[in-house]
Amino acid sequence: MIQIGIVGCGVIGNRLAAAIDDHERYELAAACDLDADRAASLAADHGTERTATTTDHTDLVETDGLDAVYVGVPPLAHREVVADALAADKHVICEKPIAADAATGRELVALAEGTDRVTAVNLPFRYTPGFVRLREAVAAGEIGEPRRVELQFRFPQWPREWQDVAWLESREQGGPLREVGTHFLFGVQELFGPVEAVSADVGYSGPETYEDDVVGSFRADGVRGTVDLLCDHEGEEENSITVVGDEASLSLTHWYRLVRNRGREDAETLVDERGDTVRALLTEFADAVEGDDGDLVSFAEAARVQEILDAIHASDGDRVRPGSDADWE
Repeated sequence: MIQIGIVGCGVIGNRLAAAIDDHERYELAAACDLDADRAASLAADHGTERTATTTDHTDLVETDGLDAVYVGVPPLAHREVVADALAADKHVICEKPIAADAATGRELVALAEGTDRVTAVNLPFRYTPGFVRLREAVAAGEIGEPRRVELQFRFPQWPREWQDVAWLESREQGGPLREVGTHFLFGVQELFGPVEAVSADVGYSGPETYEDDVVGSFRADGVRGTVDLLCDHEGEEENSITVVGDEASLSLTHWYRLVRNRGREDAETLVDERGDTVRALLTEFADAVEGDDGDLVSFAEAARVQEILDAIHASDGDRVRPGSDADWE
């Protein structure tokens, strides 16, 4: 069994812990959170009598027999925890986004490339049945020639009611683009490869707080795309990616539902299952740890998504090439 520790015992940490508890190839060896009660609660719910708890991640990565670490802390803390885990010769799953900014993401790529440990970022569209079907359909020409890819985000309240963490409001490491847009920009990258240029007009809710109004465009493999984000408004939440072709369109909505020709009389739901993406990630990660091929989102792939996010924030209406400040391609 792979002995894994969790750093960060919030909503996502508990979700991972539940999947670990249910996976025959893992055992929760340790849990860490700055709040000792949260670490103890996660361990009690999903661990065994052997599961250690701590408030210091440097203690967790030195746990006897530990094989891997899941990093579920806010983005600003990713670099320190990932670096310490790799220095302790542990395999690492890092929560998205890989970091709060692309420069730090590239540092993590370099750290990963300097070790033989397995590393991955939790970007579940790699395993979501509806998105996988979307990717395959576009590649197979089922919608004809792709003409546009559209990303739409609507958040009546940000952070959402269930996200009771102050850091999600901060411009430095929070905001809906990092928290949600990361998934969909990764989706664009999966569909069409690297984003070559972006241009965006971004409005903010306050001097140091999150973006609440984004209208932008981008280009990937010759396909033009749009980003349309609005927070703090009347209406329902929506997160969607639509690929419009010259013969049909495909839309992924509600994170998992794939619809052909959404909004038209001939609309057809092609996929309506969520899939167990966390279990899929853990299985692929276990395969890689045990020496087999694992279909994992690499640190490099995740860092390129972060470059797109940085470019959107830096654009101010100008055309910006993601990663234009990078020393690597």
